[in-house]
Amino acid sequence: MEINKQHFFNFPVIKASKSIALILTLIAAFNAGAFVDGDIESKTENNKLNKTTVEYYQKDNITNQIPYFDNRFRLDANLDEITLIFYRKSGSTPIILIRPDGSKIRVNQFDHEKVQWFDDSTFDMIKIKKPMPGPWQAVGDILPNSQILVVSDVKIEVEPLPNVAFSGETLKVVGKLFNGEDAIKSPYFKNVVNLDVNFYSTNKPELENFGADAIKVTSFRDDGYGLDEYANDNMFTGEFILDFAPGEWQPVYLVKLPMTTRELRQTPILLYKTPVELSVVKSEDHEKPHQLVLSIDPSHVDPNSLVFQGKFTFPDRQTEPFSIMEESGESRTTTITNTEPGIYRVNVSVFGKTLAGREFRLVVPEFSFNVEDSNTLLALNSSVNADGTYAAIETAEELLIKVKREKAEALLLKQQAQEAEDQETIIIIAAGNSVIILIAIILFFTLRRKKTKSK
Repeated sequence: MEINKQHFFNFPVIKASKSIALILTLIAAFNAGAFVDGDIESKTENNKLNKTTVEYYQKDNITNQIPYFDNRFRLDANLDEITLIFYRKSGSTPIILIRPDGSKIRVNQFDHEKVQWFDDSTFDMIKIKKPMPGPWQAVGDILPNSQILVVSDVKIEVEPLPNVAFSGETLKVVGKLFNGEDAIKSPYFKNVVNLDVNFYSTNKPELENFGADAIKVTSFRDDGYGLDEYANDNMFTGEFILDFAPGEWQPVYLVKLPMTTRELRQTPILLYKTPVELSVVKSEDHEKPHQLVLSIDPSHVDPNSLVFQGKFTFPDRQTEPFSIMEESGESRTTTITNTEPGIYRVNVSVFGKTLAGREFRLVVPEFSFNVEDSNTLLALNSSVNADGTYAAIETAEELLIKVKREKAEALLLKQQAQEAEDQETIIIIAAGNSVIILIAIILFFTLRRKKTKSK
């Protein structure tokens, strides 16, 4: 009986122990889950709230941009200053900012000591010192799906320029904008910023660009034109021709915002002279063409890699294209049709590689030469015989001596005329002074005589 009684009491105890263990396991699991959830929630909240900038309303946000709901956003209490950009429909009126206390900031009504406002046709840029903490709201025609950009430190990263560059060369430079440490991805930001490329001479006396003024060569663009590959891809492209004096130049990239300007100075580069020089061998026979010679300086380029594309402009302004391909050596030649007397012009572009293997393209300065009329030269250097034929009377050397003699005689006559004029001026001045002295003497004796009679 006791055995039965013992079994009777052990069964419920064992069952109760299992139940208690199950309950404790569930509680532990719940607490662990709550702990994990709390940790995740804490991490999410840390990601959600940047205590030095703004409080975000959504998850997975991009740094430096304030996502908002119904144009509302929250500013933290620890902000000393904040700059905001609101993108709106083109031509629309500036937005209105509503503070957490309900007061409004308008483009024409704000505290100038605490607020700076720049309004454009497509955006508003507003800088606020010690902004009121709490939820703010922007009212206006703000573009759908745009985000309010918090401007911190806008800068540009640009590929370095080549160490060897040539006067007349065209360069392509690609830059990317950053706001702080984060790339700016808003396609609207290109309307806010201007990106310029300037070159400053390092003013070394031994170089040709000593004392040269600063030169603005181009502005970056993100519109898909020129060398810019894709529009609105946030890759800003600068294309410019180095058509200024050889020497050492420092490239400076300027990032201009409505309220501030940033600059990036790169290592100075050496700009060398154009490695191609043009000359011409004129034809004395109008039936034969002129010879154009292109001489290549091999100091920095591979002569065998160069190809040429250009055009001739004749005296009657007709043009003719030409190209020189598949040749080697340090010179190239081509012919120019001898059409008529007058000025001939040559424009040529060069494509090739430097000794380091870098591809380049450049424009050679325009070359021109004058072809004189042979009949005119004959008339100038000949006389008419009795039978009506022309006879040469002076050589070129004699003509040159004659011209020099005539110039010397003209200069002598000019000097003599100037001396005569100076002498005449001296005589007039002397005569005038003599008259003044004579009048003074007469007045002196006249007054003296009157005084004597009065006594």
